[in-house]
Amino acid sequence: MKMTKNFDDLNDTFNTSGEVVKPEVVESKIEKVKEGVDDIKKDYEYTRGNLYSIIEKGQEALNGVLELAQESEMPRAYEVAGQLIKNVADATDKLLDLQKKLKDVEAEEKIKGPSTVNNALFVGSTADLAKMLKDGLKEDDK
Repeated sequence: MKMTKNFDDLNDTFNTSGEVVKPEVVESKIEKVKEGVDDIKKDYEYTRGNLYSIIEKGQEALNGVLELAQESEMPRAYEVAGQLIKNVADATDKLLDLQKKLKDVEAEEKIKGPSTVNNALFVGSTADLAKMLKDGLKEDDK
């Protein structure tokens, strides 16, 4: 629905259609945001569980490879053990990175959240404003 002729120029200037947004549209967008937050938490929990599993299995494998390397005294077994140590360490680093990424996402959500804006509005002429400012300065001098 179009506004009056007076607002058509403003609509053109601000590149808006002048249509009124219905509450149902806003509510559906809020639901989509909530679903996105739930998906992020589900993905976080899933990834976290997988990383824990990888780390635990890597530690078990590492114990076996180290035992084998000590018994056989083969250089290749020690090389494999070293690579496995690096892989387990990388997985633990990824777990910490996951924590940091989740905190960053939560911080972004808080920033994007609703905020209260209080605006003071003076209704009057410039002469009224000048008089009010003069009276305020006189009170401050006393």
